[in-house]
Amino acid sequence: MPDNKSIPIVMTIAGSDSGGGAGIQADIKTLHSLHVYATSVITSVTSQNTKCVDDIHDIPAEFVGKQITSVLSDIGSDAIKIGMLSSASIIKVVAQCLKEFPVHSRHVVVDPVMISTSGSRLLAADAINALVTELLPITYILTPNVPEAEILLDLVPGSIKSVKDMCEAAQRLAHFGPKVILLKGGHLPIQINGKDHVIDVIYDSEKNTYHEIKNDYIDTKNTHGTGCTLSAALAGELAKSLSVEAACESAIRYVKIAISQTIGSIGSGNGPINHFHPLKWSPYEGKPFIIAAKESLPEGLWSEFLDHSFVRGIADGTLPVESFVYYLKQDYLYLQHYARAAALAAYKSGTMESIEANAAIVLHITKESQLHLDYCAKWGVTKEDVLNTPESVFNSAYTRFVLDKGASGDMLDLKAAMLPCLLGYGEIGIKLFNDPATKREGNPYWSWICQYAAEDYQTAVLTGLAEFELLAERGISTSKTRFVEVCKTFEQATRLEVMFWEMGARLC
Repeated sequence: MPDNKSIPIVMTIAGSDSGGGAGIQADIKTLHSLHVYATSVITSVTSQNTKCVDDIHDIPAEFVGKQITSVLSDIGSDAIKIGMLSSASIIKVVAQCLKEFPVHSRHVVVDPVMISTSGSRLLAADAINALVTELLPITYILTPNVPEAEILLDLVPGSIKSVKDMCEAAQRLAHFGPKVILLKGGHLPIQINGKDHVIDVIYDSEKNTYHEIKNDYIDTKNTHGTGCTLSAALAGELAKSLSVEAACESAIRYVKIAISQTIGSIGSGNGPINHFHPLKWSPYEGKPFIIAAKESLPEGLWSEFLDHSFVRGIADGTLPVESFVYYLKQDYLYLQHYARAAALAAYKSGTMESIEANAAIVLHITKESQLHLDYCAKWGVTKEDVLNTPESVFNSAYTRFVLDKGASGDMLDLKAAMLPCLLGYGEIGIKLFNDPATKREGNPYWSWICQYAAEDYQTAVLTGLAEFELLAERGISTSKTRFVEVCKTFEQATRLEVMFWEMGARLC
C-alpha cells in the first residue's frame, strides 16, 4: 500500500444486487458517500428486485480468491466488509486468502447475510458450518440481526425476545471468535413508554462490556439493504481509525438517517434506503448540525464554557454569594434582550406556524423572567434592585451580538447566535445534576442546578435543537461557505457565554 495514501480504503466482498439496493451496490454507494475508496470482490450474482430474489449464480470460488489477492497485493485495505457468501467453498477461499494478508485483515466486518429483506434464504445450510469454523475466528466485528443470530446459535425462531436475550446471544456468538458483536434490534422493536424503539447491542468480548444504542423505530417498508449498508458504513468508519464504539454509533446513525429520509418509491416491494443523504449534507457528513458545529469549535472552547470556574463554584457551593447575585441581576437583563431576539425571530418568520412558534418563545421567556425575579427575591434581591443595576459590558456585548446577527442576517444566523445559551445551560444542568461530585446538601445553588436539569427546560432544549436542524437543512444544503459562516456565529456566541461567566467570576 502506498505510504502517501490520503483516503481510507475498504474492500467489500459480497454479492451483486441487480435491484441496486443491497449487496455490492449498496456497499459502494455507502462508502462513497462517507468519502471512503471502495474496492470490490463479487462472490455471487443475483437476479432480484424489491419483491424477491429470483435466482443466485455463484462466482467460482477460485475466481473469488483471485479477486481478493489481486486487490490486496496492490491496493491493500484499511478494513474489509464481508457480506453474501452463499457456498461453503467460497467461504473457505475467502478465509484462506485473508489469512495470507494479515496486515489488511485486522478489521474484518462480517454481515452474515442469510435472509433477504423480502424473506428469501440466501445462505445455503451447508455453508453455515463453514462460516462458523472458517470465517468467524478471523472476524473483528460480527453484525447479525436477531433472526440471523438465532440461526447461528441454532435457536428456535423467536427465542430472542428481549434486550437481555440479545445480550446473552451476543456473548454466545463471541465464542465463535469475533472480538465484537453488534447485534441489531431492527427485527425486535422494544416498547418504552408506549413507543417502539430499536435497541442495538454492542458486546466487546475482550473487555466483557455491553453498550446499547437506542433509536426510535421507523415504521416503513423501505428497508432493503439496511444490513449491507450498516456493515459497509461500519467498515468505512473503522478505516478512518475510529474506535469500535464510535464507529458503531456513526454507522447506526448513518442507517437511521438513510431509513428516515426516504428517496421515494422504488419498486413495488421493499424499497431501498437512502444512501445519498451524506452527499446532500456534505458540509457536515451526515451528522446532526449541532454535533458538527461543536466539532468545528477550537479545541477546548466548549469545555471551557461547561467547566468554567464559575460553574464549578456552583457545583461545589463555593462560589461567593455576591458573584452569584450579580450574575442573577445580569441574567435578568439578558433575558429581556433574549425575548427581543425571539420577537425578532417571529418578525422574520415566513409562515404563521413559525410566527406562532417564536411568539410562544417570547411568552415563555416572559414567564421565565418572572420566575427569575421570584428566584432573585429568595436571595434578597428585588425587581428594583435588578433594574437599577447597570448592564455589564459583557452582557451588552453578548446581547447586541445576538440582536445584530438577527437584524443583519437571516433566521439561521439569529438562531445560531442564540443556540449556545439554550444548549449549554441544558448540558450544564444535566451534567451537574448527575455528577456524584456535585454538592447537594447545604449547596445554596442546588435549586439553580435543578432548574436547568428539569424536564421542562430539557424539553425546550430538544425542541430548539429540532427547529435548528430544520433551519440548517434548508439554509445550508451543500454550501461549505454557509456552513462555515454559521459555525463562526456559533463559535463567537460560545466565546461570549464564557465571558458571561467571567463577568461573575471577576467579583470573586
